[in-house]
Parts: sequence; structure tokens; C-alpha cells
Amino acid sequence: MGVIRVFGQLICATEEEAARVRAHLGEHLRLTRAEPGCLSFEVSQGADPLFWQVDESYADRAAFEAHRARMADTAWANASAGIRREYKITENGVTSAL
Repeated sequence: MGVIRVFGQLICATEEEAARVRAHLGEHLRLTRAEPGCLSFEVSQGADPLFWQVDESYADRAAFEAHRARMADTAWANASAGIRREYKITENGVTSAL
């Protein structure tokens, strides 16, 4: 097993969606960065205020799956439900859509 990297974009369709991201992102960043096995977690707004660049890395598949389980029923998950995501995942040198 090796490092898992997730990268791509969170794409808001409206300013209301972007406002939800802004309102909940800080806590989501704080909680995720504190997870065991989280190596890095960055989400930054792009030049277009509706687009957010996402770049995450985890020590291994178990840490990544623990992250997904932890956030499944959080304020972030509920607030960002339905917002389009275009993510790719790299594991063991192989990149695929997530």
C-alpha cells in the first residue's frame, strides 16, 4: 500500500453553493488535517469564485477510507451535498476518476 492522493475541483453552480462552501470549509479543513494518516489537505478558491481546487493526500488506503467514513455525516457533508466534484485519485502510481 502507498500514499493516496486526491485532486481536482469542487464546482459550485451558484453563489449560494459557494457561500455554503465558505461557511463550512474552515471546520472541514481543521477536522480533516487532524485525522491520523492525513498528510495534507488543501482546498483553495480559484480565480473563478465558484471553483475550488482540492488537493489531499493520505498515508494509505485505510487513512483515506477513515476520512471518508468520518466526514460522511458532518455539517460539511450535508452543506456540500449536491455540489459537483471532479476528482481523480492516484494510488500506487495509477490515476483514476473518483
